[in-house]
Amino acid sequence: MVKGITRQVILVKSPDPRLFEEAIFIVKEEALAREGVSAERVLKEARQAADGYLKRGKAWNRRLERLPGAVWAAAGAVTASAGWALWLFLL
Repeated sequence: MVKGITRQVILVKSPDPRLFEEAIFIVKEEALAREGVSAERVLKEARQAADGYLKRGKAWNRRLERLPGAVWAAAGAVTASAGWALWLFLL
């Protein structure tokens, strides 16, 4: 759907292109009209928001990647066994 509204948009290129190419931020109309708010400040905040999002995701992924394959295999075996046990006893 196309609307007849013009918006200001900031595109932030990703520092890690494996996750996404760029982030799109839609700037509030009154943001640049305020005193003391420059285009550089808005761009800086957009970059900080994108970087913060990436750092949160990477920290969690690093923790999961540290687990050895045997732990993942054991977790899968326990989950499958529990699923079969529930299936057999609930029928």
